[in-house]
Amino acid sequence: MNLQLFFVTIVLSSASAYFKTKPSFIKTCLKSDPEFDDCSRDAVQSLFNALGPGLPEIGLPPLDPLKIPKIRILQGEGPVNVNAALDDVTVTGFGKTDVLLSQVDSKSYDFYTRVRVPKIRIEGTYDLKGKILLIPLVGRGLCWFEPTNMTIDIISDVKPYEKDDFIFFNITGAHVKYSIGGLTLRMNNLFDGIDALEDSTNAYLNANWRPVSESLRPILSKTIEDILLGFMQHLFNHLPGNFMIGDIKYHPSKKNEKKT
Repeated sequence: MNLQLFFVTIVLSSASAYFKTKPSFIKTCLKSDPEFDDCSRDAVQSLFNALGPGLPEIGLPPLDPLKIPKIRILQGEGPVNVNAALDDVTVTGFGKTDVLLSQVDSKSYDFYTRVRVPKIRIEGTYDLKGKILLIPLVGRGLCWFEPTNMTIDIISDVKPYEKDDFIFFNITGAHVKYSIGGLTLRMNNLFDGIDALEDSTNAYLNANWRPVSESLRPILSKTIEDILLGFMQHLFNHLPGNFMIGDIKYHPSKKNEKKT
């Protein structure tokens, strides 16, 4: 049985204030507008541009570079079998996100977003014991990974709620599918720093980046989902949905009104 456990820790401020007036970087779109999808794409692009340097007024750190204190990975069986940790992780590249598509379900308000990122670089200190493509790997040291030409499809589960005469979007889940055009990586100090083994292993993994990428897909997908979910939950708990969709209609479910 394949076991996968992921822990991504992102430090977000607990600031409780939210935007009570529409920020300048927010573009309001109307669901009644036949060009809503185009307007929404432009609005989400403006939002990504603002997220790059961060939004300190609501305690949101920069998206580029993104600092992640810890990523924990445990996966057993199959082509990847690892017990690994990444510490002091820095992710760069999301600041150049190009939004290709943004759609919002008219009833549930679930988001469907497609973005392209030219290059993402993930750097950190790793501690690894396991195997990738059946190659035994043991090491501790600095590492980096660079996926290029990444296209990411994101489906966000949304539960609208009311607060202070505003409607907010509670993001309850994020589901990611992606494709990449290339992958390069480097893990230093493999096999206790035996240079010949370290260099040959890194060379082999880079030469076989396609199967390496496929074997790492569950790990990378879940990591991206966790990163995006943390950011979206914080953002949309502090940004009224009315500012994004001017004619939003929200009718609380009757079952939520029943007495318990």
